[in-house]
Amino acid sequence: MNHKQKALYIIFLGLAIVTGIFIGRLFNFNQSKHLDFLPQKQDKINNLLRYIHEEYVDSIQTDSIVDVVIQDILKNLDPHSVYIPKNEVENAEEEIEGAFTGIGVLFQKYRDTFTIIRPLEHSPAQKAGLKALDRILTIDNDTIYGKNLSIEQVSQMVKGRPGTLLKLGIYRKGADSLLHINLKRATIPLVSVPAHFMFNDTLGVIKISTFAANTYDEFKQAVQDLKKQGMTALVLDLRNNTGGLLNQADLLADEFLPNGKLIFFTKDQKGQIKKVMATARGDFEQGPLYVLINENSASASEIVAGALQDNDRATIVGRRSYGKGLVQREITLSDGSKVRLTTARYYTPTGRSIQRPYKKGQKWAYEEDFRKRQYNGELYFKDSIPIIDSLKYTTPAGKTVYGGGGIIPDLFVPLSQNDLLFKYGFLGRYFSDFITDYLDRHLDSLRTISIDSIINNQQIEDSLYNYFVHHHGQTKLGKHQGLNKQTKQQLKHLMKALLARDLYGTNAYYHILMQDDDMLKTLIDTEKAKNNNNESLRNKHFSDK
Repeated sequence: MNHKQKALYIIFLGLAIVTGIFIGRLFNFNQSKHLDFLPQKQDKINNLLRYIHEEYVDSIQTDSIVDVVIQDILKNLDPHSVYIPKNEVENAEEEIEGAFTGIGVLFQKYRDTFTIIRPLEHSPAQKAGLKALDRILTIDNDTIYGKNLSIEQVSQMVKGRPGTLLKLGIYRKGADSLLHINLKRATIPLVSVPAHFMFNDTLGVIKISTFAANTYDEFKQAVQDLKKQGMTALVLDLRNNTGGLLNQADLLADEFLPNGKLIFFTKDQKGQIKKVMATARGDFEQGPLYVLINENSASASEIVAGALQDNDRATIVGRRSYGKGLVQREITLSDGSKVRLTTARYYTPTGRSIQRPYKKGQKWAYEEDFRKRQYNGELYFKDSIPIIDSLKYTTPAGKTVYGGGGIIPDLFVPLSQNDLLFKYGFLGRYFSDFITDYLDRHLDSLRTISIDSIINNQQIEDSLYNYFVHHHGQTKLGKHQGLNKQTKQQLKHLMKALLARDLYGTNAYYHILMQDDDMLKTLIDTEKAKNNNNESLRNKHFSDK
């Protein structure tokens, strides 16, 4: 038997083993009456595993067989039932829980050295005096520069138990020698509301990037802050928000809906329905509300958008959302690994299923449906969005909405044909290295510019744009693409936003991006036209900036 045949044999054998173990031994379901056949099967499977371990001609790690086959089983169920190996559980939980253990510093790989973008507020890194553009040369006396290390590898070196000591060797421009900085690790909250600001005198904007354990609290703080500044209308930006904790989506939607309104319901394989209703605690149940979504808004984002659309509470702006409406139950297995198993579907208040169609057992077909949006014109033309008449629903105010997967916006805004963020991934490392290099050479003078000035007044000079295109960008863009006036303006605007981000944080970054945002421009123009002959309250929210 050759190595390829042996590998196939092991996988086939593993599949038979795990089919029993996965359903029976590893899960801790209460529905034992449906699993009466398992004890006898488990004895047989356990005996086989023991024989393989003790007598098979080659040494085999049965744990690795189990891991591979569990993943294979789950990917053939649906696109969102997933297996999380034990060594990846901590990272997965950090994303959901909204916190990690470390020193609180953002860094990137610049050439062959890991460079600090900025320390987070109130973090051990800030308290220890770390600064933007400091180079990390050693971690606990291990040299990390000039090596082929990834961001993920260095992140793992920095992380550790709260209270443990970390020693960094830092090169700082202008310093006579290497700086040795000792600091203690701590629990660092992950920010899920990276920006909130007043777009004009009455219109506030809140950006939510994910739904983590602290999202609701961050949102409440943002609303209170904006209300103090005079906010009476709100844009909630859920673009590229792929979801997270369901209870945080419940709490967020509840902020906008009056007591007793249905937020969503779920239905499992037995037809059992669970409803989630709004309470009386909402802080923004009155006033114009707009929700921005795109093709990457998924899961919890779609629950919020669907609840507000079906209750006639908000105008949904953008492009059809991703279409993930499956409920996962997290199950811990005997070795500490986890499975997120799909157990039900989400439905909006009118009864629409959020989940878009997929072929059972063929995840590639599900992903291919997403790629089709780029080629069938749906991202660019409203008429290309698939509408299924049999999945037509009506809101309490008489508005027609459609099911079939994802949330279709009330106000469609196409993707710009020249959108650099979408088309080129904002030029990848070419751009990030260029921004870091520019900051490195001009940091002192840039820090003299106030945050208000850089947001509202400062512009990127043509000379800087030309320098980037000549030395960095042309390779990526390609001469055949042609750098027209529109792409030039986009690049300059993105340069300004990234410089502001590294100088002042994500709030300044998003504020600048929104000044040239197609969705916000379309929304404002539409509202103005709607109220052209009226002195309505809503028209006042959209005065020229």
